[in-house]
Amino acid sequence: MKLYLDPGHGGRDPGAKGNGLSEKDITLDIALRLREILLNNYEKVEVKLSRTSDITKSLLARSNEANAWGADFYLSIHMNAADRSACGYEDFIYSGLSNSSKAAKFQKMIHDEVIKMNGLKDRGLKKANFHVLRETTMPALLTENGFISNSQDAALMKQPSWRQNVAKGHANGLAIAFQLQRKSSPVPTIPNLGTSYKIIAGSFRSLNNAKSRVADLQAKGFEALVETANISGDTWYRAQVGVYSNRRNAEQQMAHLKKSGFKDVFIIT
Repeated sequence: MKLYLDPGHGGRDPGAKGNGLSEKDITLDIALRLREILLNNYEKVEVKLSRTSDITKSLLARSNEANAWGADFYLSIHMNAADRSACGYEDFIYSGLSNSSKAAKFQKMIHDEVIKMNGLKDRGLKKANFHVLRETTMPALLTENGFISNSQDAALMKQPSWRQNVAKGHANGLAIAFQLQRKSSPVPTIPNLGTSYKIIAGSFRSLNNAKSRVADLQAKGFEALVETANISGDTWYRAQVGVYSNRRNAEQQMAHLKKSGFKDVFIIT
């Protein structure tokens, strides 16, 4: 699945502003988290972002790039704005499409998963004549993830854990829509199962330090947990990212962790 992921606005175009926030910053953060979740957890996924930093890019450049790349799906991430009382989540497909179109079917799947994760009022599935929905040659969806002008929605937007949940909701919906296969998932160490390869992204004497590392890993889209190890009579707390039955998969995940900034990663066989 080739996903063209478009964090709305950027550069000279801040998008909506309110409650100390700029739309362009929140959309980029969610999109980067979404990319990490998809690449970390699913097979055969390619993600191209319209921007990975705070740059100015026209709507025409975005739609042309997605079309030229041959994307399977176009997903544009936005935040809404209106009067202070307006709140909640809604998403849009092109107004010229029928309710039985492929875009409409994908919209329903993604909408249902996002609304499970974001804690926002459900404003429903909608249609609009937005450029990125009209001018793209593949199914396209634009999501409006809360109102930056609403103090309660904006308070959520300021929380990294909320932005991570929004990204997870989008990822879950995409996985259902495109029947994505998860990468080799961690398996329990069972006697006689064969050799397993456990990935450790940090080993600490302090439980709080281990928990902090796990939180950092989860914030970047990795599934992690704290495990306890007894070494020469001393208790150590490890940030475990997964257990793999295939050495190559473990090494690929270790390389991805190091690329994401976690240097003290090792494999236990």
